[in-house]
Amino acid sequence: MPLAQVTQTAANAAADLATQQPTSFLSWLRAPWLLPEQADLLIWCRDMNPGAATLLVVAGIVYLLFGLYMFKWLVTLNAALMGAYFGSLVGRTGDAAVAGAFMGGFAAAVATWPLMKYAVTIMGAIFGALLGISIWRSAGLDPGYAWSGGLTGLIFFGMLSFLVFRVSVMSYTSLQGSVMLIFGIISLIYRSPDIGTRLTDAMTFKPFILPAAIFIPAIAGMFYQSQSGGGEVDAKKK
Repeated sequence: MPLAQVTQTAANAAADLATQQPTSFLSWLRAPWLLPEQADLLIWCRDMNPGAATLLVVAGIVYLLFGLYMFKWLVTLNAALMGAYFGSLVGRTGDAAVAGAFMGGFAAAVATWPLMKYAVTIMGAIFGALLGISIWRSAGLDPGYAWSGGLTGLIFFGMLSFLVFRVSVMSYTSLQGSVMLIFGIISLIYRSPDIGTRLTDAMTFKPFILPAAIFIPAIAGMFYQSQSGGGEVDAKKK
């Protein structure tokens, strides 16, 4: 492809990203096998509040480095946030979104703490479903049946969480921490329009950059957690 055409295509991609609006998270919940495209993720990062991006970076580091040591608190936090989100959706119909979020988050946290192993299994099943859908779509298979790839990943990783609990906790917290860290950093990069445009151009023509940027820190986080010990997980073994 001629250099001029490549440059024009990159400019068009950057212009499209600048004008597009983020897709509602609720729409993805209605059809979870239709995961957001990379462009959608970049749009969300672009429109993210700087404070939220900074919080993502800090939380990502905690999940990435201390996931095994603090897994009970972090898994409970995951459950509380999901419970608060769905609670707000229920409460929104009666103009009580805040109350619904509070009740949903509190109920989810209370239920998660004594049922930690099952909560980790559910978290692993969710990660497995997302991974299965991603692999299905990356392989170029019919996206209408991507739910079958998600179902396979859900069952496999859900069962794996029971068999190798410690490794599962390290894997899931490292992956979640890496995703939060990278998306937070990308959002902060978009605060500078020039650098953000270059980032969009690079990811448009090299789509492997984003997956690599996520999986490399995730693997490093797993290695760090395995070397630093696992707090309550190790204590139970003794």
